[in-house]
Amino acid sequence: MQKILKLTLVTLLGVSVLSSTASADADKGQRIYAKKLKASCGMKGSDFAARHSQDEWRDIFEAGKLDDEVKSTCNGAEVSEKAIPYLFDFVYEYANDSGNVPSC
Repeated sequence: MQKILKLTLVTLLGVSVLSSTASADADKGQRIYAKKLKASCGMKGSDFAARHSQDEWRDIFEAGKLDDEVKSTCNGAEVSEKAIPYLFDFVYEYANDSGNVPSC
């Protein structure tokens, strides 16, 4: 019984560590915005994220249209496919109904 309990605890610990490192990160999305999009968008990150609510950003992301939203807002600026989840976490975290304000 003790071996099963230890195995279960080790498994849960391993899964929790792996799942937290595999998820996207709003801070990384903020750095991507500041480095690659801020100049072409002509607005602060808080203004860009506040263009939509969290539900609207989620709908845009799930529909695969986040890249199109960036292009239309930021004078045709391109975002790599790899950066999209991070950018989504950033805009979702700082959407107009979130109550959070980014530092960029």
